[in-house]
Amino acid sequence: MYTTVNEDGVLNNYPTEPQMYYAEYPAIWEQRKYVFQGVFAILIVTTLVLVGFSVS
Repeated sequence: MYTTVNEDGVLNNYPTEPQMYYAEYPAIWEQRKYVFQGVFAILIVTTLVLVGFSVS
């Protein structure tokens, strides 16, 4: 941790910054996984909405 002291004796703590990197485009199998997760999420939300309408 990097610490500085000003003329009044106040301490300022600065965290170490992480290494920066660029994101990579997802692979085909990752894209398919995202599509599957999206379809599953839509099914869950649709089911919950339909159950809510049927109960009320």
